[in-house]
Amino acid sequence: MQLSANGVRLEVEDHGSPQGEPLLLVMGLGMQLLGWHEDLVALLVARGFRVIRFDNRDIGLSQSFDRFGVPNLALDSLRHAVGFRVKSPYTLADMAADCVGILDALGIDSAHVCGASMGGMIAQRMAEIAPKRVRSLTLVMTSSGARRLPGPSLKVRSAMISRPDTQSVEGIVEHYVRLYALIGSPAYPSAPDYLRRRFTTSVKRSYRPAGTARQMVAIAADGDRSPVLASIRMPTRIIHGQADPLVPVAAGHDLKAKIAGAQMDVIEGMGHDLPAPLYPRFVAGIATAAGRA
Repeated sequence: MQLSANGVRLEVEDHGSPQGEPLLLVMGLGMQLLGWHEDLVALLVARGFRVIRFDNRDIGLSQSFDRFGVPNLALDSLRHAVGFRVKSPYTLADMAADCVGILDALGIDSAHVCGASMGGMIAQRMAEIAPKRVRSLTLVMTSSGARRLPGPSLKVRSAMISRPDTQSVEGIVEHYVRLYALIGSPAYPSAPDYLRRRFTTSVKRSYRPAGTARQMVAIAADGDRSPVLASIRMPTRIIHGQADPLVPVAAGHDLKAKIAGAQMDVIEGMGHDLPAPLYPRFVAGIATAAGRA
């Protein structure tokens, strides 16, 4: 369904009993709500959650911001690397306000919030701007944005800003399959045919690389959220892969050190994805944070 949230049209799905514990799932860079696999959603519903997943602005079936044009990622990456200010058409705080708007539109006073990668950064901003709306936080494979933290290798950086060889569905899908082979979980590899099926469904639903680029610039422009973390008081669970090549595990330890009372689950062999064999562990972690609330 389409909702108006924070003045933006967002595609939202609401799963489970209206009487369940509300859980807002916030996906990462360039990923649609499909990134929260339906099997994971089903496990969360079975655990008693009312699960809300949605397409972030500029992605999937949500409102486009094409009027702002396509950013120069190479130039913006250079500006960010040397510490210059990066301008973005919208901010992660704007995207956090979208999350609050979804709760408003659904008549939900507060919810547990789980964010993955960029979604975890948005969740941090949501905890800052609307702490009373966040019952608990689960931050998966994400970062405070502190500049001293180690980043991805040059190979991974290059892959993240690379483009498909062709603009056919097949070419775009193969591009994503190669990327996930690079950043995925070495101990829980996804079969290429499985990835092709998932990405084919995703690309046919929506393919908006310009939106991904604008989201990437919003991440760079957001900077260091460390001062925000000191004010977070809701129960927080940090889940991070020991083998994450995109957001190294040092970022997870940094979050734990900066958020009072945060608990952390470091998963051996997990990279920068959400492997199906780990779904029960993710659900248990989210439920643990929710239980502490």
